[in-house]
Amino acid sequence: MPRLSLQHSLQYYLLSHFPKLGGVFLASAMVGAIAPVGAIAQDALVVDAVKPNETERVVSGMDQVTSVSQLTDVKPTDWAFQALQSLVERYGCIVGYPDRTFRGNRALSRYEFAAGLNACMDRVSELLAAATTDFVRKEDLAQIQRLQEEFAAELAVLRGRIDTLDVRTATLETQQFSTTTKLAGEVIFSRGDSLGGEDITGFGRIPANVQDQGAQAVFQNRVRLNFLTSFTGKDLLLTRLEAGNTIPQLASGGVTGGANSAYLLFSNEGRLAYDNSNVAETTNSVRVSLLSYSFAISEWAAVTIFGAGGSHFNYADTVNPYLDDQDGGSGAVSRFGQHNPIYRIGGNGAGVGINLKLSDAFRIDLGYLSNTASLPGVDSGLFNGNYSALAQLVVQPFNRFKLGFTYVHAYDDAGDFRYGGLGTATGTFLANLLPGSQGLAPLFPPSTPIASNSYGVEASFAISRRFVIGGWAGLTKARLIGFGDADIWNYAGVLAFPDLFGKNGLGAIIVGSEPTLKGVESGGSQRSVPDRDDALHIEAMYRFQLLPGLSLTPAVIWLPALNQNRDNDDVFIGVLRTTYSF
Repeated sequence: MPRLSLQHSLQYYLLSHFPKLGGVFLASAMVGAIAPVGAIAQDALVVDAVKPNETERVVSGMDQVTSVSQLTDVKPTDWAFQALQSLVERYGCIVGYPDRTFRGNRALSRYEFAAGLNACMDRVSELLAAATTDFVRKEDLAQIQRLQEEFAAELAVLRGRIDTLDVRTATLETQQFSTTTKLAGEVIFSRGDSLGGEDITGFGRIPANVQDQGAQAVFQNRVRLNFLTSFTGKDLLLTRLEAGNTIPQLASGGVTGGANSAYLLFSNEGRLAYDNSNVAETTNSVRVSLLSYSFAISEWAAVTIFGAGGSHFNYADTVNPYLDDQDGGSGAVSRFGQHNPIYRIGGNGAGVGINLKLSDAFRIDLGYLSNTASLPGVDSGLFNGNYSALAQLVVQPFNRFKLGFTYVHAYDDAGDFRYGGLGTATGTFLANLLPGSQGLAPLFPPSTPIASNSYGVEASFAISRRFVIGGWAGLTKARLIGFGDADIWNYAGVLAFPDLFGKNGLGAIIVGSEPTLKGVESGGSQRSVPDRDDALHIEAMYRFQLLPGLSLTPAVIWLPALNQNRDNDDVFIGVLRTTYSF
């Protein structure tokens, strides 16, 4: 006979010696087993968690039997045969499966437990209502009293544990932050350094020396606290608080800010996913970096409303699994390596995103954002200032392959066009259409508003569970209103190695060109672009998953054509990123 727990022993003893009371004791034992589950698992019934839909199907398919002989897998030699016989034939509170099996060795689910308990309780109620004269005998009551005295210590322990659980539950209920909100967070510690760049031309083609002016080893941080609120279970209100001091690695003197922070950067390339060149946001002051509310309007349609900090990559599928985590600390180390930069156009704004799932193979993403939505000026507001609109089709003919086609239309006031929100852009100075990038001979007037149309294609193919290839290409056709047109290109190829050297490890190699201005046309003729080499970006990284919620990621970024000029010295950026998530 197998070793029994305390509750099983009592149940078996009563069923064997006092069959009339067996049903009553079974009901009380089952009630006692529910409350202490987890806290007193060594003495309680052990049950398996079963998905509700699966368990409901199992319970609904079980039938009442009137004789133990109807259970085909129960034999008279089974150790609990007499107990089952009593429960089935005397009390009628045991059910079997449609195939007339009892499956006595199967783990008991909570739903089946409740169904059996309910049947026994109903039968006991019937017996009590009938008030049969021989239902309870004096000898049985005396035996029960002796058992209570014999197990008094164990029962006292059980009561004490239940009382403790009651107190802890009451404390949690009174001290909980919210019944609808959960807290999730991420903390990044970053150790970085740069090498090379002793002879380059920086913003405005001014000669610079990264080693002499800004190549210092740094230790920086960024903290995100996400308050996740759901009112219906099918919606999500996300309030993100953020603070940090992560200044771009290629910054003069390690300080950015002023009227135009770009003048204090050697380059806008090689930016980390979590850095910021806005001095107001690099002082460890807390700010709301993202405010959004998402909800489903049907099984195939969902909507996300952004109150602040919204970018197209927050709701659209960027087709870059493993490396895109929305500028977090678990994906690609660089901002460029996370996804196609055209998803960043018009970022850090308010608006709406819509996801339409036409079928398992086709998805459409639509969105509209404005980063001047909160400003009431004449050329500002939600619909009269800067804006960007996205339309995207994602095709997934089978699980391991996905292809995206992306279009972004945007309008920006003079000097406002960026591949990213304020302080978080990527690509060269020229690609971000900063008029002073070329120094004394600007390619276009500084007062030129910009209307742009960007086209992107993205792909990802999982050759195996541990090897994924992907990449993207993007072209921006920018209309310099009243002056001419500009062409800006970017592309990348990605190799990702999930679970490399261990579960949740991630290796990756990213090779491509950050957004690069390739041509400017005005008055029907091409203007000379002195520096038009591809702004190459080569990145290698490996994320060690040390513990659940703790990872360590060394990475190297190589920039062989800084500021889209291959004559500039190569620059190497080394990073050691430590990420704590909870």
